[in-house]
Amino acid sequence: MAGEDHVRATNPAGRLTYDDFVHFPEDDGLRHELIDGEHYVTAAPNVRHQDILGSVHFLIRTWLEDHPAGRVFFAPFDVVISRFDVVEPDLVYMSHERAAAILTKANAQGVPELVVEIASESTRRRDATIKRRLYERSGVSEYWTIDPDTQTIRVQRRVRDRFVEAAVLALDAGDVLTTPLLPGLQMPLGRIFRD
Repeated sequence: MAGEDHVRATNPAGRLTYDDFVHFPEDDGLRHELIDGEHYVTAAPNVRHQDILGSVHFLIRTWLEDHPAGRVFFAPFDVVISRFDVVEPDLVYMSHERAAAILTKANAQGVPELVVEIASESTRRRDATIKRRLYERSGVSEYWTIDPDTQTIRVQRRVRDRFVEAAVLALDAGDVLTTPLLPGLQMPLGRIFRD
């Protein structure tokens, strides 16, 4: 649904900005995002998506109870990366140090260390292309894309100024997701993709 909602840009270049974004409807049940000043609209997620998101959030949040290293948030939660880039990832994690620098009462005004997106028919291509490039150039440390259809998780980690594919994990292989951002956290894919 890229660019289907037309909103008048407040800048002469025609790209939408955060000033435009704050006027998008909040109660329409849709996810609104700006990427490079272009408005993207996504339908509300389905039950499978929400089950997976709930599991990932639960596993990280439970681990953080015993290892208070940072904060985890799930959508809807705005991440304002720049004046032209406002996204609503499915889940973000930020260390306490990063949270102190970017967390406001309303949203995050900067880049979290971890971004998680759960693919759907309407977002799969965008997650793998323009969102991946946005997160890479913005300085996200780690990017997970979760595919409910293939029951896989693709992990991309920053090496210098680029993402490299660190792992492609699969439920049928019995894989366990780990991250250096949360040392010691073990997330078996069987707990993420459970029915």
